[in-house]
Amino acid sequence: MLRKISLALFLFATLVTALQAAEPTKEKKALYIGIDGTRFDALTKANTPNLDKLLADGIYADDCLILGERYQKNDTISGPGWSTILTGVWADKHGVHDNSFKGRNYEAYPHLFTLLKRQQPNARTASFVTWAPVEDYIVSGADVHEKAEDQTHDYVKFDATMGAAAAKELANPELDCIFVYFGQVDVAGHKYGFHPTVPQYLTAIENVDTHVGALLEALAHRKTRAQEDWIIVVTSDHGGKGTGHGGGHKVPEILNSFLIVSGDSAERGKFAEQTYLVDPCATVLTHLGVKIEDDWKLDGAPRGLKATKK
Repeated sequence: MLRKISLALFLFATLVTALQAAEPTKEKKALYIGIDGTRFDALTKANTPNLDKLLADGIYADDCLILGERYQKNDTISGPGWSTILTGVWADKHGVHDNSFKGRNYEAYPHLFTLLKRQQPNARTASFVTWAPVEDYIVSGADVHEKAEDQTHDYVKFDATMGAAAAKELANPELDCIFVYFGQVDVAGHKYGFHPTVPQYLTAIENVDTHVGALLEALAHRKTRAQEDWIIVVTSDHGGKGTGHGGGHKVPEILNSFLIVSGDSAERGKFAEQTYLVDPCATVLTHLGVKIEDDWKLDGAPRGLKATKK
């Protein structure tokens, strides 16, 4: 009798293993969201059900440093910040030290879409931004790339326009990686103050959360969603104090950004290790199956992915 039971258990285990091996591998996809000038303490104070869901379904850092230990000579503003976020290297490599973008060196240290296509040339990439320099200098090589711009500098309108365009692109079954940038939080901070007690600053964060919700809704309704493994990465280029963030090399409220890595392949909880602004790029690339090559000289490392725990 025991022999028969053992044989049955062996056959059952073999069957389970075979069924698991037969399961199709899900396609790796990435939604990369940037929210300019957002303090994490204000994000947690604001009413943000969609970002809260990403936090609950992933891992986060509330002290992601915008400057590295090796190099800290760039200003603590958007040009260097978004260059770092999108290339995975510090300013001594990508060359952007301020918002003039003079000295940019994206040929040697390109945008993550370029690195993705080096190994996956058929990957479909898309970018939707509301701060023109990101489009003009960094992500213009995306398969689909749009920016919103006019003389009004109405970032509330810009964010709504680009958020809707990005949600529409998310319905495309061929899409592999999409970057979406929202700018109104930084604008509100400069006008009213970067602080969780500033109502206008919180309102801007809540507006962006609504757009994030539309992106998540579009992702959930993809016809191919059941066959896909999406990672959602959210970060910001800097914090702020008072109505500014320049020259904030020793100001924690400016130096601390945040990092959220969410989705089925993400760990859960809070990062125990220090994270840096160079890490989100490496995280997205690694999730998409890109082997990070030594000659790319990336400064970041993948963080928060179940298969690449550090």
